[in-house]
Amino acid sequence: QVQVVETGGGLVQAGGSLRLTCAASGRTSSTYNMGWFRQAPGKEREFVAAVNWSWSGSSTYYADSVKGRFTISRDNAKNTVYLQMNSLKPEDTAVYYCAAVLKWGSRYYDIAAYTYWGQGTQVTVSS
Repeated sequence: QVQVVETGGGLVQAGGSLRLTCAASGRTSSTYNMGWFRQAPGKEREFVAAVNWSWSGSSTYYADSVKGRFTISRDNAKNTVYLQMNSLKPEDTAVYYCAAVLKWGSRYYDIAAYTYWGQGTQVTVSS
């Protein structure tokens, strides 16, 4: 069992920055692949970014809508994943969720591929 907890959401003006933190706990949680998703009011949950776990170094993946503005990273010693969000836009407003899975079979973008989810943290970007 892995527990996932997100923190760091809040209200920010357009063009500003926020850093979300996802803390994972549980046996071997540091070896899990991790992803960030978001869900805006009235919309489906969508993929934002993901980072895998690998002995040879992690790979990162991004949705086109956030590429170049958001950066995902992980600190395996702290069992923590970060999402640095820069140049925020009003359309980035959503509840952001962190998720974990041991193996995603290359489906890093697929909600159904993830096993464990956090409760979400609200990000609101004002214009």
